[in-house]
Amino acid sequence: MSRPELIKKEIFDIAEYVPGKSIEEIASAYGLGPASIIKLGSNENPLGPSPRAVQALMDTAPFANIYPSADAIELREALAKYTGFPVSNLIASGPGMDGLLDGLCRLVIEKGDEVIVPTPTFAYYELPARACGGKPVFVRRSQDFSIDPEKLLEAASSKTKIIFLCSPNNPSGNLLPEKDLRKVLENTRALVFVDEAYVEFADRNLAELVREYDNLVVGRTFSKVFGLAGLRLGYGIMPEWLAKEYIRAATPFSVSLPALKAGIAALSDVEHRKKSVEIAREGRKYLKERIPFKVYPSQANFVLVDVAPLKSKAVTQSLMKKGIIVRSCDSFRDAGDTLIRVTAGTLKQNEKVVRAFETAKKEV
Repeated sequence: MSRPELIKKEIFDIAEYVPGKSIEEIASAYGLGPASIIKLGSNENPLGPSPRAVQALMDTAPFANIYPSADAIELREALAKYTGFPVSNLIASGPGMDGLLDGLCRLVIEKGDEVIVPTPTFAYYELPARACGGKPVFVRRSQDFSIDPEKLLEAASSKTKIIFLCSPNNPSGNLLPEKDLRKVLENTRALVFVDEAYVEFADRNLAELVREYDNLVVGRTFSKVFGLAGLRLGYGIMPEWLAKEYIRAATPFSVSLPALKAGIAALSDVEHRKKSVEIAREGRKYLKERIPFKVYPSQANFVLVDVAPLKSKAVTQSLMKKGIIVRSCDSFRDAGDTLIRVTAGTLKQNEKVVRAFETAKKEV
């Protein structure tokens, strides 16, 4: 017997989040051996985690009965060295950056408030806002996936509490120009959240503006360049006044002890990070030059492919039958039905992807 009347009605407005396909799903669907499948649909690090992070996990395992520090102070101190910001501007979050988004919405969103989301972009932004009684206001990006600051500001109202931006944007890979961010920051009383999940692969970042603006929050993650997606670890860079209030409202112990220790170890491994960035930059260049469809320029560890006049679902299925997992973007709001996101893998993986796209172009 179910009791839906107990659930907040806002929850029923939430569209189910659609993750990338798993190796197990594809192996079962197409009768393939899991070892033969390459997963390039979730923007994971093909090099895996730093060996130092793996060692930290093993070293921490015997202490799984001990609570971590409530505010992850050790990790925040390591992040202070990595980012150049003081601990008072830093928040560690679990699970992942999604936990940071949940925490911010819980802190500022009340029933009837609004958040602005330029689409297409990462789908999760609207979920915590809706769960807190907020209403997403969607503003469509330009054809090249850039944002128009004027349109964003026109969409804002006295009810707007958060404006969500993503740089590099997921799934398009383009950066947000600093001048556009400044224009938004200077013309709104809302918080402006900039998602920099992929920033290590890019030529520049926007975090330094936190020193100038008291309404800017930058979110980052250990899931991409650090290869710790399975540990669900993120962090935020924000003004000191907001960090203080965030900690007051945050769930204590949200960062597990293994994640905390592995995160610190990963930050210390400069060589692994450099190799991860290098393989991503080389990979996206290789894919852009060789995939036989339109490929958008990217500053992330993935590329966006437009397979028109073919449909993304058909091409994605063709690749999956060959054991290659990529992401059809038809589940992204306003992305249409011809876009596919492809993670940059190893050279061998990228070669296989290009051949599969060549075959799909002829056969689909």
